[in-house]
Order: sequence, then C-alpha cells, then structure tokens
Amino acid sequence: MAGGARATPTRTPPPPSSPSARAEVVVPPDWASALSLASSHPTPPVVVVCGPKNSGKSTFSRLLLNALLPRYGRVGYLDTDVGQPEFAPPGCLSFHVVDEAIADLLNPTLREAERCYFFGDISSKRDPEAYLNCLFHLYDYFVGKYQSDGNETLPLIVNTPGWVKGAGFDMLVEMLRYICPTIVVQIRITMRSKNLPDGMFWLDGGQTGPKMINIDAAFRDASNRSLLVQKDACGMRERRLVEYLKQCFPSDISLTTNKELAYALASLPPYQVPFSDVRVTHLHCEVPASEIWRSLNATIVGLAVSNTSEATGSIPCCVGLGIVRGVDVQKGLLYVITPVPLQRLQTVDLLLQGLIEIPTSLLQVRGCVSPYMSTNVLHKITERDLYAE
Repeated sequence: MAGGARATPTRTPPPPSSPSARAEVVVPPDWASALSLASSHPTPPVVVVCGPKNSGKSTFSRLLLNALLPRYGRVGYLDTDVGQPEFAPPGCLSFHVVDEAIADLLNPTLREAERCYFFGDISSKRDPEAYLNCLFHLYDYFVGKYQSDGNETLPLIVNTPGWVKGAGFDMLVEMLRYICPTIVVQIRITMRSKNLPDGMFWLDGGQTGPKMINIDAAFRDASNRSLLVQKDACGMRERRLVEYLKQCFPSDISLTTNKELAYALASLPPYQVPFSDVRVTHLHCEVPASEIWRSLNATIVGLAVSNTSEATGSIPCCVGLGIVRGVDVQKGLLYVITPVPLQRLQTVDLLLQGLIEIPTSLLQVRGCVSPYMSTNVLHKITERDLYAE
C-alpha cells in the first residue's frame, strides 16, 4: 500500500482545557477478595469476567490487571467487546500485552494491540460465527505464544460483552467452552432476571470446571439495589474514534474539540493508494462488482494484511483503521487518512469494509467542498523513499 508524508495544521490551537474531575473507584470487600484470590493463584490464571451490561466488568478487569502486574510484570488482555472495547477502536477484537498499571480505572484508553482483527460492527449479532472465529483465533495466538513450553507464561484477562441473553448467552457458552478458563468471575445485579445462571452453566453434568467467583455490582442505592453504570454507548464510540484519529497528528498538536479535528483532517494530505495494490472485502454486505470502489468513499475501513502463507480459514490481521477520503475511479486511486505508520502501511494489501461510521461531527467542514473528497495528495512513495536517509 502506497503512502505519502503528511502535513500538520499551521494554526496554533488553544491550550487544552483542564481535565474534568473523576469519581474515585471504591473497591467493595467482595471485589477485593476476588482480586486477591485471582492474583494469588498458584499458576498464571486465565480469568474470564462476565455479567450483564453496565455491571462493572471493565472496571473490575482494570483492577484485576493492576493486581496481577506486581507478580507477573506483564498481563495478557483479550478485548472481546466490539461495541465498547477497552484498548482498541470500535469494531475490533484484539489481544494486548500490558506492562504498566492502568491509572484511569473508570475509562478505556487506546493501546496498540499485539494482534487485532477487524470485525467491522459494534455488535456480534450480525455474524456470531465470524465473531467467535475472531475470538478463537486470538485465544489460540495467546496460547501458542504465552502458554507453550519454553515460552514466557502470562496470565490472561478476558473481558466479555454484556449481552448475556438469547444468542449472546449462546456465544458466551461457546467462548467459555473453548477457552476453558482457570477462574470465572461473574458480576451479579439485584435484578436477577438479567443475571447469568448460577454455577458452571456452560458445562455438561459431571465435568470439572474452573474456580467460580461471584461478586455483586459495586454501585448500590440507599435500598442496597444495584446501580448500573449508565453509559452513552454511541457517544463513547464516537469519542474513541475521535481519539484514534487524533493520532494522525504529532502529540504536540492540541486538538481539543471535534471541530478543530475536522478542520485538521480536512487539511491533511491523504495517502494515495492504487486500486492494484489492494483487495477489498465487504464484511457484512454484498456490493456489485462495478460499485466496489465507489462504495468505499467516505467510509472507515480496516487496514489488513492477507495471511497468504497461513492455513486456510485464517483471519487477516488488522494493523489499524483508515478513512477513505476520496475515490478516483478513472485514475484507479483511493485516498486514505490513517494514523498507521508508513512502514506498517507498506504491508497492507487488504481493505475491510464494515459498518463502523465516521463520527458525524467530522463530516462537514465549512469552507471545504468536502473533507473526504480532497485532491491534496502527495505522489506515491516507494520503498526506496521510505528507507532513504
């Protein structure tokens, strides 16, 4: 995939505003006990955290990661919630190795993944089979690299989605059967109908299972009823994409509002990509062959690397996301904006189009014909240019 060096905005942005105050995380006694049990397990544990949506799974997973770090130094983290991922942009399943404590226990933070797959949707409902396939491949990668003889052995945290009824329950059962965790932490709320079944519900009778730890949702009202942490899921996804796209610019460029980021992206020369350099896969829809390239215009795509040398059924690894800013069918060119470094872009030969949408606040910039139809691009950069001193 070809690329060009990019310019940065020339105007001086206003200084960043002071961070808003955050509520302090109070760890209930049953959470503290669960953290102690998991972190003192005699061998590096594989811990699956499950429970209804907004019950505190992500917060507990962050606390658990911090509790495991002093003993192991590095902790594996399998991010399985495509709608509200912990470390990756929306639409991705990813595996991370974390070697530093999480300071903000109430909010997710972007981290580069060791391996990432682009599912291309904010829910697994549309294609449960593809979702589980991605998840199983990530777990197999972890086992092959971090639980094999002679290799460094790491603990693993698997934070699961909050969809625990119907097809969501069925997928959780498949996930637990495949992973065979050491410990399962189930977070329960006072509205029992929303909880998972008691016990090792995914196992057939007579099978030996993992250690089960049940804890209650941390937040309670005056009547001791669970207070679910209400989240603006759509707003969180938009903010996550905005933070991801800010990585297109140097860290010393302050972009404090979406309007500033929209103007910055509109002025950013995109990478020029010949059609001949990439293939296109539409993950959740069918597109006529004559419209494949036009269908990419003004969409978010997964930038992936084909696994031509691996076994049939393997999944292309995603190195990041990009915005297709313009399509010139006559010249056979795409124009792509992405924070992925040039050297990694050289390996990209596959564009994955899903259903992840560009934040609406970034779609219109006054004074520009369209921020995603710009012809302000540099010529194709060759490999020789990349490595020239």
